[in-house]
Amino acid sequence: MERLETGIHAGRLSPAEYEANFSDLHPRLDNHEALVAADRCYFCYDAPCMTACPTSIDIPLFIRQISTGNPLGSAKTIFDQNILGGMCARVCPTEELCEQACVRNTAEERPVEIGRLQRYATDAAMQAGKQFYVRAEATGKRVAVVGAGPAGLAAAHRLAVKGHTVTIYDGREKSGGLNEYGIATYKTVDDFAQKEVDYIMSIGGIDVRHGALLGRDFSLSDLQAQYDAVFLGIGLAGVNALRIEGENLAGVDDAVDFIAALRQAEDKSDIAIGRRVVVLGGGMTAIDAAVQAKLLGAEEVTICYRRGKEHMNASEYEQDLASSNGVIIRHWLAPKSILSQDGKVAAIEVEYTKIVEGRLVGTGETGVIAADQVFKAIGQTFDAAGLGSLRMESGRIAVDAEGHTSLDRVWAGGDCVFGGEDLTVSAVAHGRDAAESIHRTFSATAAPAVAVA
Repeated sequence: MERLETGIHAGRLSPAEYEANFSDLHPRLDNHEALVAADRCYFCYDAPCMTACPTSIDIPLFIRQISTGNPLGSAKTIFDQNILGGMCARVCPTEELCEQACVRNTAEERPVEIGRLQRYATDAAMQAGKQFYVRAEATGKRVAVVGAGPAGLAAAHRLAVKGHTVTIYDGREKSGGLNEYGIATYKTVDDFAQKEVDYIMSIGGIDVRHGALLGRDFSLSDLQAQYDAVFLGIGLAGVNALRIEGENLAGVDDAVDFIAALRQAEDKSDIAIGRRVVVLGGGMTAIDAAVQAKLLGAEEVTICYRRGKEHMNASEYEQDLASSNGVIIRHWLAPKSILSQDGKVAAIEVEYTKIVEGRLVGTGETGVIAADQVFKAIGQTFDAAGLGSLRMESGRIAVDAEGHTSLDRVWAGGDCVFGGEDLTVSAVAHGRDAAESIHRTFSATAAPAVAVA
């Protein structure tokens, strides 16, 4: 077999190979497939799949609507709870949430394909341009939403439906947050993230100001002075450092930046990749980076994770997906140093680890893995710039059950809050619920006084 060119290079594959490698991971079901899949649902009373869904979509109802030939009605059932139901159908870890809880998920049977059925319905509505919501009469209330990711978009849409005027501030040049910049390309093809943003914005009453960054261009106190309420859906902006020798060498890159560049590339052949790639981390970002490195033409891709398989944040399904694409996953390895040759990455030295009395420790035994490119996927950090006296908990924004922060008229949700789950669907639930709380607050202050005889 012909060896691939050494070093970090673009254009390792033919155009046909790039197209095939980055095609839709799970194409939309056709009408017949959807009916067959829907027919497997028992339409359970007190369905466990609903309880497992962070947005509490009425799953039996939307599947029954598909089975009766009403995909648009099904889409409305989904959007009533999750306006980003199209993206969630593509990226949700359904194998750990609704499908895991499905009563048909047994040793003898596979679960109902809830995620693919959700995509079937939401795609049908969006492709038909079907809008289910009309803005209420304008209330005169103005809300600032910081962050145009899943939490911010969900909050903005729900607030706009209620008749409030929303301004979204986002530091990027496009809306979508992680849906646009942080999801593997093969999970959301055909610029779907932006199509979903356009669908959400079509409700009206939402203005977006891109290139506006909290802590640089404005502060939270600025927004408090200008708006009746503020929702913070700012996500996690930074990447944890390795803090090892060689981290700043050419060829050591952030996996988040790599995924974002690939998502924004008009031509996949423009993205350079190494021949031997090592990815450090055990979450979804590590899996997405490793699989896409392989799809770009890397000859050897290895994920190194400092703990065991059972400790990885990436689901077992995603781990299997990586393995099926030729990615090697090695456990109980911690990075010790990155070795160089001519100022570039040549290898990574790792130390074997183990757990002693509940703590992860190095064993002292080391090894070397040849590499010309290393991706860091060891978690993201929260940037509190511009938040002033907002109360924090464990380095994130502290909120109550409705998303209230410690400051009056300020709510927050998504990955930036304490207890955030790093899931698109959870962020949507946070944004939706905070919007309802904001609306209740507005309604309470606007209620007329009751005369007392």
